[in-house]
Amino acid sequence: MSSQVIEDAIKAGRDVLHTEARALHRMADNLGPEFAQAVETLTGLKGRLIVVGIGKSGHVGRKMAATFASTGTPAHFVHASEASHGDLGMITQDDCCILLSNSGESRELSDVINYTRRFNIPMIAITRVLHSTLGSRADIVLALPDEPEACAIGMAPTTSTTASMALGDALAVAVMRRKGFDPENFHIFHPGGKLGAQFLRVSDLMYTGDLLPLVQEDTPMPDVLMRMTGTGYGVAIIVDGQRLTGIITDGDLRRNMDGLMTRRAGDVATRNPKTITPESLVSEAVAVMNAKKVTALCVVNDTESLSGLIRLHDCLRAGVV
Repeated sequence: MSSQVIEDAIKAGRDVLHTEARALHRMADNLGPEFAQAVETLTGLKGRLIVVGIGKSGHVGRKMAATFASTGTPAHFVHASEASHGDLGMITQDDCCILLSNSGESRELSDVINYTRRFNIPMIAITRVLHSTLGSRADIVLALPDEPEACAIGMAPTTSTTASMALGDALAVAVMRRKGFDPENFHIFHPGGKLGAQFLRVSDLMYTGDLLPLVQEDTPMPDVLMRMTGTGYGVAIIVDGQRLTGIITDGDLRRNMDGLMTRRAGDVATRNPKTITPESLVSEAVAVMNAKKVTALCVVNDTESLSGLIRLHDCLRAGVV
């Protein structure tokens, strides 16, 4: 590949990015009270947000609905053409509609527009042309910047779709803030994958009850070893009633090999082991284990009573790194 080809490709890419960036800056600078009105409408919504579009705007609409749904505003996408063939029944008077059309003249939207007007369903338009059919009939109009498309012939939806998607993100985030949507709420809608793993609590992964390798201070070491082997956790936890008094690890066994089998648990244990609470994030437990170079932590409650055991292996398997 020649240097000229490389330079031309890079220039084309930069031109697109600069064109779309200018449009986003212009849209941000011109954001007005209509945006705040839209945020209030969506914050007080009793039903669901219905996002409607066609073509490339339809693809943007699907992403927009998914973003709202994942951030605390029930939402789904309705394809404009399907709406005319029965899917209008998905829209109720408690809902609010966002309709997307760069030109504001997409004829496939006409049935949805008429439906919202007939049943007094709030409608927010996202369009470049304020006085278009869509813009003139909407309750709230959010204007896209009147900037050229970034493609070589100025026709393929590029700048307009980027602006639409960014405006949808801005709306969703503003509504999130208005509702006080916090990390706990976020975890409810994102229980899987890396995002969900970040919000796992120690109580979600810890071992409890009969699964715990519990021994007493005077338990003979042969019995301690049997308990450690039986659970496979590599540790034994010494308790006095519900009170944690120590822990025995593989390292403790190696340090006490001389006469080990004649000793008792209390003779071998590490006292005052590092602990964590059930409400702590699993990521905090991993940080503690890494810092202390251990592979398990005892879990204690507010009264310092033993609640469970959490292992590094299980944290990593859950996706917490």
